[in-house]
Amino acid sequence: MKHLVTATLTCLALASPALAAGDADKGKSVFGKCKSCHTIAAPDGEVFVKGGRTGPNLYGVVGRTAGTADFRFSKALVGAGENGLVWDEAQIAGFVLDPRGFLKELGGDNKTKMTFKLRKGGEDVAAYLATFGAVVAEEEAEAAETESTEGAAASE
Repeated sequence: MKHLVTATLTCLALASPALAAGDADKGKSVFGKCKSCHTIAAPDGEVFVKGGRTGPNLYGVVGRTAGTADFRFSKALVGAGENGLVWDEAQIAGFVLDPRGFLKELGGDNKTKMTFKLRKGGEDVAAYLATFGAVVAEEEAEAAETESTEGAAASE
């Protein structure tokens, strides 16, 4: 099963350039459909989009391992993350088009709490979400790398 998930993720990653051509400005408008369940708020408390709490906060979702935010995700989504699913614009665009079908393609069960399908504009929403948290995610990655390097140096 891991081979199937790896192969699927590889295929989706190769398709990324074709799918990731979204327009963030259009995505802001389309995100109006998403904010009934999702908010976009930075860890420091700054709220960019006040929305519902039925779904997870989408700040920093691009680059995040699936199922790892502070939210109670379905087992299928957590399992996808454990098998290597990291959200990028192409993955998000595919997920919002058909959440259950997306998870089923990854080889797990298709149970997800997200039942809404965004018929069009998924690439735009993904591009819009990519504008939130990218710098923070890079800074966190750099800090983790620095801690790892410092920890290794200290143990020598």
